[in-house]
Amino acid sequence: MDKKILNHFKKHDPVLYGYSLRIGPLEKIKKEKPLKYFHRLSREIICQQLSGASGDAIFNRFLKLFPDQIITPKHVVSVTHEALRNVGMSHAKADYVANLAHAVIDNDVNFIRFDSMTDQEVIDELTKVKGIGHWTAEMFLMFVLGRPDVFSHGDLGLRKAIRRIYGFKNEPARNQIETVVTKWSPYKTFASRLLWASLELK
Repeated sequence: MDKKILNHFKKHDPVLYGYSLRIGPLEKIKKEKPLKYFHRLSREIICQQLSGASGDAIFNRFLKLFPDQIITPKHVVSVTHEALRNVGMSHAKADYVANLAHAVIDNDVNFIRFDSMTDQEVIDELTKVKGIGHWTAEMFLMFVLGRPDVFSHGDLGLRKAIRRIYGFKNEPARNQIETVVTKWSPYKTFASRLLWASLELK
């Protein structure tokens, strides 16, 4: 992790800084190109609320529906609902992936604009599509767009890590979490990754 980020945590949140020393370097997030955005969002939709292995299995079967395993909105809308169901998707997820494809084709979601949009504008754009909630949009900001200052209040792992690291006896309320999270700005994404990693520590 960049020394400037570590120094920020050292100054503003010594507790998190201590964990960063135990966890060590984090793998660098590589910002994806817009051509990959639809692929990544399709994967997020398909893998929601599934174990890693189950999600991967369904997504890999989904990939095989397309020429050279390249997913495009036009390819998705040409595939029947039954074909999507046959790779293991639920009725709802088959609809959600199709919803996203139609939104992109109709220019209701324009990936080219994303680089010039704020985090909240990207969230607003994505959550217009039925099947994409705030958590999915926030993960997209973090791991696809590489935005540095994102935290997801809806992520159970992050809430669990905050409760453990900061010694809350009960599930902390949103305002209590926000008091902690505010100290990390403008590096909330990096802090979030440290929290997830902290769950693996003994």
